[in-house]
Amino acid sequence: MADDRYDLIVIGSGPGGYVCAIRAAQLGLRVACVEKDKTLGGTCLNVGCIPSKALLESSERYAAVEHALGEHGVEVGKVRLDLAKMMERKRGIVDDLVSGIPMLFKKNRVVDVRGHGRIDGAGTVVVTGEDGERTLSADAIVIATGSEPAPLRGVDFDGERVVTSTEALSFEEVPGHLVVVGAGVIGLELGSVWRRLGSKVTVLEYLDEILPGTDAEIARLARKVFTDQGIEIVTGAAVQSAKVSRKKVTVGWKEREGGAERTVSCDRVLVAVGRRPFTDGLGCDEAGIERDERGRIRVGEDYQTSLDGVYAIGDVIAGPMLAHKASDEGIAIAELLAGQQGHVTYDAIPSVIYTHPEIASVGRTQEQLEEAGVAFKRGRYKFNHNGRAMALGDRTGLVKILAHAETGRILGAHVLGARAGDLIAEIVLAIEMGATAEDVARTVHAHPTLSEIVREAVLDVDRRSIHQ
Repeated sequence: MADDRYDLIVIGSGPGGYVCAIRAAQLGLRVACVEKDKTLGGTCLNVGCIPSKALLESSERYAAVEHALGEHGVEVGKVRLDLAKMMERKRGIVDDLVSGIPMLFKKNRVVDVRGHGRIDGAGTVVVTGEDGERTLSADAIVIATGSEPAPLRGVDFDGERVVTSTEALSFEEVPGHLVVVGAGVIGLELGSVWRRLGSKVTVLEYLDEILPGTDAEIARLARKVFTDQGIEIVTGAAVQSAKVSRKKVTVGWKEREGGAERTVSCDRVLVAVGRRPFTDGLGCDEAGIERDERGRIRVGEDYQTSLDGVYAIGDVIAGPMLAHKASDEGIAIAELLAGQQGHVTYDAIPSVIYTHPEIASVGRTQEQLEEAGVAFKRGRYKFNHNGRAMALGDRTGLVKILAHAETGRILGAHVLGARAGDLIAEIVLAIEMGATAEDVARTVHAHPTLSEIVREAVLDVDRRSIHQ
C-alpha cells in the first residue's frame, strides 16, 4: 500500500523509540512507530522508572510519618498502610504519562502501528498484529526495542513467589520476608520500598561489593546506609536455586570463597541480576544484523548496524541501560537522518539511584582514573556540614568531585545524599561544556541550599573549601 511507505520506521515506543519518532517528525520526516504492547511508553513508563519512583516516594513518606516526624515536633498516632491505595496512585501516574504519548504522536503526525515488528531485509518491516500481517517500507529503520529482566540459571520465575521487577511493583500484600538477588540499582530500589513498608529484606549479591561500577567510596558508604536502614546485605553469594513450597521459598546459595552452601527461607524472591537486550524475534540473524555475545546489536558511531539503512539505539546496543541515554540517542539519530549534526556526549550521561538517600554519578570513577593512569585532584564535602541538609533532616551524604590534575577540567562527580539526582545536573552541564572545578567554584550558589555542597566540593579540589 502507498500509505505504508515512510521515511523512517521506528520499532519500539519506549523512551528511545517514541522520542526518536517525534523528533524525526518535527524535522519533516514521515514516520511510523511500531509497538507490540497494548500501551506505548515501553518498560520505563509502564513497569520500570515511573511506577518504581511512585512507590519509592509513597513508601518514603510512609516511613517518614512512622519514624521521622517526631524530631520535627509532629506527633501522630498509629500509622496504617493502605497498600491498595498506594498501588492505585502508582497506576494513576503511569496512566497519565502513558496516555500522553498518543497525543504527542497525533500532534506530530507520527503513525502509530500496533503489532510485532520484524525486519525483512533493508527498508522493510513486517508487522504482525491482530488483523494479520502488514508490510511497511522506509528509507531508514531504527531498532529501539529496549530490554527485559535477565534470568538467573537455576531459578525459575513463577510470577507470584519468584518474580522479576515487574511483579515486585505490584505485590498485593507486604511480604514478611523478601529476598532480593542482586545488589544493583533495581534490587536496592525495590528492596528499599518493601523494607520501608515493613518487610524483612535480605539482599544476596554475587560480587564482593554492592552497586558494581559505582565509585567504590560511594558504594561503601551506601552499604553502611542501607545496613543501618535494616536491609541485610550478603556479598560473595552465588545463588543456585529457589525452591517453592506451599508456604515458603527456600533460596540456596553458595559462598564464593570457601564454597560453603547456605539456604534462606522467605516469602518471596525478587531476581534483579540485570537486564538483557530485547532483540530476539526481530529477524536480526536472517537480515544479517550482527549482535555480540550478549545479544546487543553492534553499531558504529552513527548507530548504523551491519545492514545498510538499519540503526539501533538504547538498551539494545552497548552502554548503560538508561532511559535518558536512549532518548538522547533517539534525538541524535533522528537529527542525523535529517541531515543535522546529532550527537551524544557519553562522558556526560548521569545515572541516579532513587533510594534514600539518593545516589547519583556522572563521568569517571576514581578507580577508572587510577586504572587509566590519569592524574587527578579530588574534592569532597559532606552533607552534615550544610545548613539546608540539617534543616531537612538529611545529614547523611557526600559530594565527590574528580578533576584533571593539570587543567582542572571536571572528569567525574559522585553524590550520595538528599536530592542527589537533582544536584548532579550542575556537574553534568559542567562536563558537557568542558568546565573546570574553578568555573563551578566561581559560580554563585544560593544560600541556604543543597547546591552549596557541590560548590564546597569543587572548592575542595584545590583545598579552598570554606566550611570544612
